[in-house]
Amino acid sequence: MKDKILQKLKESGSRFISGEGLSSMLNVSRTAVWKCIKELRKQGYVIEASPKKGYRLVSSPDIISPWEIKHNLATGIIGRKIIYLEEVDSTNNYAKTIAAEGCEEGTVVLAESQTCGRGRLGRSWSSAPKTGIYMSVVLRPAIAPEDVQVMTIAASVAVVSAIKKVTGIDAGIKWPNDIILGAKKVCGILTEMNSEMERVNFLVLGIGMNVNQEADDFTGELRETATSLKAFALEEGLHIKSFCRSELIRELLLELEGLYDMVVRGSTKEIIDEWKKHSVTLGKQVKVKGRNFEYRGIAVDITGDGRLSVKCDDGIIREVLSGEVSVRGILGYV
Repeated sequence: MKDKILQKLKESGSRFISGEGLSSMLNVSRTAVWKCIKELRKQGYVIEASPKKGYRLVSSPDIISPWEIKHNLATGIIGRKIIYLEEVDSTNNYAKTIAAEGCEEGTVVLAESQTCGRGRLGRSWSSAPKTGIYMSVVLRPAIAPEDVQVMTIAASVAVVSAIKKVTGIDAGIKWPNDIILGAKKVCGILTEMNSEMERVNFLVLGIGMNVNQEADDFTGELRETATSLKAFALEEGLHIKSFCRSELIRELLLELEGLYDMVVRGSTKEIIDEWKKHSVTLGKQVKVKGRNFEYRGIAVDITGDGRLSVKCDDGIIREVLSGEVSVRGILGYV
């Protein structure tokens, strides 16, 4: 009932709605309405009350709420089911478990904090509570395992598009999965796959985004390599208190569904072209480092299936699907 009252308040906009009206619409007592109003206020919603006029919603808190995210979420698959957790070891771990158990496609796992957040190549991801976005999406695409790389490319495009629409900030993409502001990382993407020889059983697409951390929240090595949307905005002279994480998530899910549909249909050229517009990798010197090899060259292109083409110092053009790619001048590589 609390969510229904919140919905009515949002629909009323700046207008008051009477307690009697709410109780009548929802077929509950005015006491029950008042209790729900008190609960909403405890969550941080600022609700003005007038004995003669009723209630109106003044402002909403920056909380990750499945209801807030689903409100006006125009997707058909992604985000129709949202699992919210106060704390988890890793949203990807949780999502892989429920995916193996048969959860519906498009299920989103969200957490306020992670105790063992992970990035690519076994790296850890700092997951401070109530400031970032830590989420995983379960997908079941009818594509071959070798085509999965393009899904990470699509996710990175979805992230920069959502950031631009919600905050107005232009972000860059470092191949294959880092979202960059200035010379620092603001978001990482981790795609994990369960597959057989010729088909994908499921994908778990993990996204970790720094949103409302202060610059001083990043300590040690992170001070030189990481930032948040808020910290970057303040550095750029924008006067903001915080960004709404639920709004960012809603826009991200919407962007992701459109791009996911394109991947499944095999219409990936537009995704690749959009990725190139935001790339901070192409045209730069890169170091490609694998377990038993290392070479350098110029990143010249990205293939239709998401591989990075590197013109190496020995003149050979090599296509990179996995491994660590360090870009000269970005994230500490000089």
